[in-house]
Amino acid sequence: MNSDTFWNVIEAARAGAAEAGESFDEVLVRHLADKQRQEILEYAERFDELHDALYRWDVWAAACLIGGGCSDDSFIDFRAGVIALGREWYQRVLADPDCLATHSDVIQSVDDRDRSAVLFYEDVNYAASGAFKRITGEADAFYEARDGFRGADENDDVVDMGEDFDFDDDSEMRRRLPRLATLVLGTPADDR
Repeated sequence: MNSDTFWNVIEAARAGAAEAGESFDEVLVRHLADKQRQEILEYAERFDELHDALYRWDVWAAACLIGGGCSDDSFIDFRAGVIALGREWYQRVLADPDCLATHSDVIQSVDDRDRSAVLFYEDVNYAASGAFKRITGEADAFYEARDGFRGADENDDVVDMGEDFDFDDDSEMRRRLPRLATLVLGTPADDR
C-alpha cells in the first residue's frame, strides 16, 4: 500500500467518525474490514513504518510533556495517536514535535488539566488485527498472516532515535520544545 492510499484510509475513517459521531478506531476497523486481506496486511506494514519513524527522543519528550509522563507502552499509544491525527499533522510532528503546542486538543487538555487521554490512542494500534478478526472470525489470524506476509523481509535494525536528553530537566525541555514546554510548564520564573 503506497503512502497516499494509506493516508486516504486514515482520512476516510476520520471523516466517517466525525460524520457518524463514532470513535475513530471503530470506523477505521470497519473501513479496513471492507478490504481484501492483502490490503489489510499492506496497511499494517505502512502503519508500522510510519509508527517507527516517530520513535525518536524529541517525539517522546513531546509525549512526556503532553501526558505528564510517558512510559514505553504509552509512547506506543502516543505514536498511534499522532497517526490518527492524519497526514498533515503527522508530517508536522515528524518535522517538529514542538508544533503540537498549536494543536487544539493539546491546548484543551492542558487547560482542562486532563492530559492523560489526548493523543494516547491505544486502539489505533490494533485496527488491522481487529479488521482481520472481523473478516476471518479468528483472533490470531492476523498475526499468522502478518508473519507470513513479512517473511524474511522483516527489518529489526536499530533505530536512530536522535540525541537522548533528560525529560525531567525543565530547562532542557524548554530548550528543545519551547512552545510545548511553555504551554505545559508555564513561563519560567526568571522570564516573568
